[in-house]
Amino acid sequence: MMETICKYFLYFIIYAFIGWLMEVCVSLWNKHKFINRGFLIGPYCPIYGWGSLAIILAVGKNTTDILAVFLKAILICSLLEYFTSYFMEKIYNVRWWDYSSKRFNINGRICLETMIPFGLLALLIIYVVHPVIIGIVGKLSSTALIVVSSVIFVVYLIDNVVSTYILFKIKGKIKSERKDNTEKIKKYIEKWFQENTVLYRRIKNAFPKFEIFRKIK
Repeated sequence: MMETICKYFLYFIIYAFIGWLMEVCVSLWNKHKFINRGFLIGPYCPIYGWGSLAIILAVGKNTTDILAVFLKAILICSLLEYFTSYFMEKIYNVRWWDYSSKRFNINGRICLETMIPFGLLALLIIYVVHPVIIGIVGKLSSTALIVVSSVIFVVYLIDNVVSTYILFKIKGKIKSERKDNTEKIKKYIEKWFQENTVLYRRIKNAFPKFEIFRKIK
């Protein structure tokens, strides 16, 4: 049981890292500079890890129907992206990405332009990448598997604690701003980001188009 948990945790971390690497490569291509994407400090985007695990578990060994795998992947990734956006906005009063300007979007949280690539990436994962990863992780002895996954888990846990603290500090600054004009609040927060530590600035660089949401009393 413990070995199975460790294996799936390593799968999660590997796919979270691959997702982070993809995001970084896209930023390099579009902006010609390195941007440490994601909410966490380390080189991983958990949403890719969770999405990949959900697809792997949902598909299981039934990989004969490629269309079914494609459609399941689109559904899983769309739900995950939508609700991640929703809850992050509710918790931190910030919308970290917005597809409102794109066609066929739902509340600006997901859009057709990202759904199709997610489905294609899922096919690549199921039929090419995951069998290779299973082989690599499977070469670890029981002891090595537990030690490696435990060390990575501790680092990942610390990262989550520190990053969550940073995000709540950001939320605190949003609440401390008395202005009701959203655009003025955004400018204030951007200025505040630049004046604080590198960890705060990393969040701003990772999500340059974030939007602030504040209820007017």
